[in-house]
Amino acid sequence: MTAPKNGMTYADAGVDIDAGNALVDRIKPAAKRTSRSGVMAGLGGFGALFDLKDAGFTDPILVAATDGVGTKLRIAIDTGYVDGVGIDLVAMCVNDLVCQGAEPLFFLDYFATGALDTDKAARIIEGIAEGCARAGCALIGGETAEMPGMYPPGDFDLAGFSVGAMERGADLPAGVQSGDVLLGLASDGVHSNGYSLVRRLVEMSGLGWGDACPWAGGSLGEVLLTPTRLYVQPALAAVRAGGVHALAHITGGGLTENLPRVLPDTLGAEIDLNSWSLPGVFAWMAKMGGMQETELLKTFNCGMGMILSVDANRAEDLKALLEEAGETVTRIGTVTDKPGVAYTGSLL
Repeated sequence: MTAPKNGMTYADAGVDIDAGNALVDRIKPAAKRTSRSGVMAGLGGFGALFDLKDAGFTDPILVAATDGVGTKLRIAIDTGYVDGVGIDLVAMCVNDLVCQGAEPLFFLDYFATGALDTDKAARIIEGIAEGCARAGCALIGGETAEMPGMYPPGDFDLAGFSVGAMERGADLPAGVQSGDVLLGLASDGVHSNGYSLVRRLVEMSGLGWGDACPWAGGSLGEVLLTPTRLYVQPALAAVRAGGVHALAHITGGGLTENLPRVLPDTLGAEIDLNSWSLPGVFAWMAKMGGMQETELLKTFNCGMGMILSVDANRAEDLKALLEEAGETVTRIGTVTDKPGVAYTGSLL
């Protein structure tokens, strides 16, 4: 009698369930570190539970946001420096939530790859947990998708989803008026937008990711992978202190496109470009690509990652509060009664 042949397994098709289980076990401590009031059930179930009343809300309005990291992932994949892209993922979502006046409550991630590398995946998700911890929101769930044939070896993709809440009637923008002072919060570099152009400019330069960075210490790849700054805690502190009428997260579209999103149609802004110095990364890219200042301003954050429109009488107090919270704050301009964004001075 012949022995029965072994049948096909999921592993034979390229999906390693054991590796997925090992990943969940490894990231549980990181997720646990992000726990906050309101969390009822987290990783491991078919869904995650959150109690808004336990989180301190009386009449809450929910706010949701989703985003990715874009082609910045290509640099992380090519260099192997994947530890910071999880922070980027969280920041791109929660920095948007706070612009609505919402407190980020919880976060879920989607990580997809062709073949699961447990160590690399864990480093990415541990970065997500770090971002959540900095933002004060809980990592309560996610999905790790191993999809053979869908991604080249070593490649992966990330998406993030965050939910926040505010008390009814506390939503922003609200009360923006001509004469409001615009406070700019410094960025930590390029953040997570414009990387298709960044990669093109690096290609034009002839430099490799491992070469010395022309404007800062470290390799070019490492510097360009500096994570997006998380503005949540200082911004919420400013909102709660009173006098904040609007916040604009400066992402794709730069200052030119993002600031008008939080201004009434009848109002605009005047920004003094001489009020801050253009960070080295943007100066290098402008020179390398022969970029016009207008293109720079509508593509990148140019050193200002978040802008607050605040009551003129509260501007100095709010500036001091934000600086005490660790932000570099600059009075960059004012809200005007002329729609659109007008620039004076020059960054270049």
